[in-house]
Amino acid sequence: MPPTASGPAPKWARKRYVLPALALALLIGVGIGSGDTTTSTDAKPAAAEPQPTVTVTATETVKVKVKVDVTRTVTAQPAAGGDDGSSEADADVYYENCTAVRAAGAAPVRRGEPGYASHLDRDNDGAACDT
Repeated sequence: MPPTASGPAPKWARKRYVLPALALALLIGVGIGSGDTTTSTDAKPAAAEPQPTVTVTATETVKVKVKVDVTRTVTAQPAAGGDDGSSEADADVYYENCTAVRAAGAAPVRRGEPGYASHLDRDNDGAACDT
């Protein structure tokens, strides 16, 4: 039986009109979506965008180890005659600094006495650790 004009159209006839209409709508939508965005009035200039900052810091560490070892041994000679009551142990007295002389209760030490050394006598007047 042939289809009548008042009945529904066959399925292939509907697809013939609907599919091209969908394709046309898709192309129009893509064309609108790909429009230029720089025409917007609230667009910021490229220079106003924050840029990354690169900071390079170079640090050089130098370790210096200095060892100073100074030892002076001064042997005092007993006074002439040798019978002044001093013992041999007094002849080997050595004071590293004036603090040691004062701690021993021997300040001031005079030139010729046990324990006198020129490094203790700053003003070279013959009396060490006198101030």
